[in-house]
Amino acid sequence: MNVFSHPEFDHHEHLSFVCDAETGLKGIIAIHNTSRGAALGGCRMFPYASDEEALRDVLRLSRGMTYKSALANLDLGGGKSVIIGDPRKHKTEALLEAMGRHLESLGGQYIAAEDSGTSVPDLKVMGRHTRHVAGVTTRTGFDGQPSTGDPSPVTAYGTFIGLKAAVKHKFGTDDLTGLKVAIQGIGNVGYRLARYLNEAGAELWVTDIHADNLSRAVDELGATPVASNEILSLPVDVVAPCAMGAVLNDQSIPAIRASIIAGAANNLLDRPEHDAALKHRGILYAPDFAINAGGIIDVFYERTGGSPQQIRAHVDTIGDTLTEIFQRSERTGLPTGEIANELAEERFRKHAAGAGLAPRRLACAG
Repeated sequence: MNVFSHPEFDHHEHLSFVCDAETGLKGIIAIHNTSRGAALGGCRMFPYASDEEALRDVLRLSRGMTYKSALANLDLGGGKSVIIGDPRKHKTEALLEAMGRHLESLGGQYIAAEDSGTSVPDLKVMGRHTRHVAGVTTRTGFDGQPSTGDPSPVTAYGTFIGLKAAVKHKFGTDDLTGLKVAIQGIGNVGYRLARYLNEAGAELWVTDIHADNLSRAVDELGATPVASNEILSLPVDVVAPCAMGAVLNDQSIPAIRASIIAGAANNLLDRPEHDAALKHRGILYAPDFAINAGGIIDVFYERTGGSPQQIRAHVDTIGDTLTEIFQRSERTGLPTGEIANELAEERFRKHAAGAGLAPRRLACAG
């Protein structure tokens, strides 16, 4: 397995391969950039088909976190970790504790939060052996309701705000009554997004690899279930990918019939050039690291002591950021993902100048 010559390696500051034979732990921790602060990003558990697939994912995800924090104007760096395994079969307390010990060995360079396949209780188990976990504090959430620290509700709300901004830019109104939305992945974030959309009057089509998630959306929200291989090509207004990344690729893009792509999943583009492919087809793409920043905003304020009102106000700016991206894209003719990269770099350089740091150019986050 090549690392330094890997196509997704982008001058990452640190890469750890973690293994614990006794518990079966196999994982990778990637720290991309800490110029703005400690690297913060989720710990994902997924049954990757190969070690190479896991490496590609953690390199892409950690780099995306650097851009996400910069674009959201947060004093955080970018990092991510992955555990190779099926969270419904292979997750044990001993495995999570072993992961916590590895996190602690990094001395705070990387802070882990919840992600696909992990939960707040899982992070608390890791926290028995490390101080460097986030999103685990019980407090009043952005909506005034009790929060366990799970960032999923805020991620979903921010995605909803971003989706409304995309709809307004494309159709001239943010009234979602009758809007047709297909959601790929109806788990913690996808279900909450579906609930916001349902309350706003949208019509929903959903898919998920877990039958219980699918049934909940059908029974509680009146959503229409569809096969996973059909969800991206439905004749709807918006497709919202809320599961795994790289779903916008050579095969899926020609089949998309929606006018907007706006979902919570990370790294939606299989390759950077798919950004331009979407624009060429007239599809408005809300860059994932712009629209799904609600979770990291919430975790940031958990660490700094921000109020629910501050959190909500900051998350609401996701819509403003996306509107700026969409308008710049129209003015320049450049695809929205490229514009989002430029805007993130502008904010990164502005921070560096204010802190008296030498500017460092970031590579493409696509």
